[in-house]
Amino acid sequence: MRPLIAAVDLSALRHNHALAKRCAPGRQAFAVVKANAYGHGVREVVASLRGEADGFAVASLEEAAEVRALDDQARVLLLEGCFEPAEYPLAAQLGLDLVVQGPEQAEALLASAPCRPLNVWLKLDSGMHRLGFSPERVRHWHARLRGAAQVAELNLISHFACADQRGHSLNEVQLESFLELLDLEFDQRSLANSAAVLALPAAHMDWIRPGIMLYGASPFADLDARELGLKPVMTLSAQLIAVRDIEKGESVGYGATWEADRPSRIGTVSCGYADGYPRHAPSGTPVLVNGRRVPLVGRVSMDMLAVDLSDLPEARVGDSVELWGAGLSVDELAAACGTLGYELLTRVTARVPRRYLA
Repeated sequence: MRPLIAAVDLSALRHNHALAKRCAPGRQAFAVVKANAYGHGVREVVASLRGEADGFAVASLEEAAEVRALDDQARVLLLEGCFEPAEYPLAAQLGLDLVVQGPEQAEALLASAPCRPLNVWLKLDSGMHRLGFSPERVRHWHARLRGAAQVAELNLISHFACADQRGHSLNEVQLESFLELLDLEFDQRSLANSAAVLALPAAHMDWIRPGIMLYGASPFADLDARELGLKPVMTLSAQLIAVRDIEKGESVGYGATWEADRPSRIGTVSCGYADGYPRHAPSGTPVLVNGRRVPLVGRVSMDMLAVDLSDLPEARVGDSVELWGAGLSVDELAAACGTLGYELLTRVTARVPRRYLA
């Protein structure tokens, strides 16, 4: 078996979920499990949080059906709503909570004949300008949907654009836009994503929506997960599969982009971009070999990458390599690569076996 594994610590997941709930006492939480639970495995994540999570949030009806099959009690929120009219009866059969984010969805809902009324979340575009209604149109659709036969609860939801940037002026603008609509009669309200759960208590409302924090990564560039009390859930680990000595001036990898400035010892690691490791990771990106930092050198290949072992002479073929996890945070790797922990976690491919730790 190829020596590459994504170990998923479900006890760390539960710890992070409990932390989210402690940040917002008395509130309920939709655990965000879209995109295969951010690459961690939706079946195992939902099973681990069953009985603890108040609800789950997903991006599509297919994801919702998978979650509903695993938990027949929790509320399941369809974050982008239904994409075509035929989905409304299915959403009702599954007992979903449904975001309505545009006039086409609102009209399709009112034209539908679901087997039971749905919990509807009317989406306010409070400033992100991606999905949702203006405040004036929220008032219009509130009047039309309140009391409609297709609607059980009528709720209000919105999403922050800059909550991960503490003190950004748009955060206050969005919060005020949301609060100005609370003169309307809504059954439930939800605004806070992970960053707002951790740093904007005024945004907690009735339901919070922890996402990236559940998986032990930080939503903030200037605060690492450990400082926030989060535990990493996924550790991506491989092995050294080859070690060789090269002379000064010799190069490593495709394109010969890295050249040794001294006699060097190079290790080849059993992980590449087809596994989800970022192809654009620059030379110098940290990697852990036997718990010690060494730099990545040369271009990442489809199935392999190379590291400089010159300062780790005891390293041997078969030694353990951590790409990210408990010893090297996914956020640090993401920062070195000019991306986010969200992207790295969700890009771990299906060919990487997941090993679940209870």
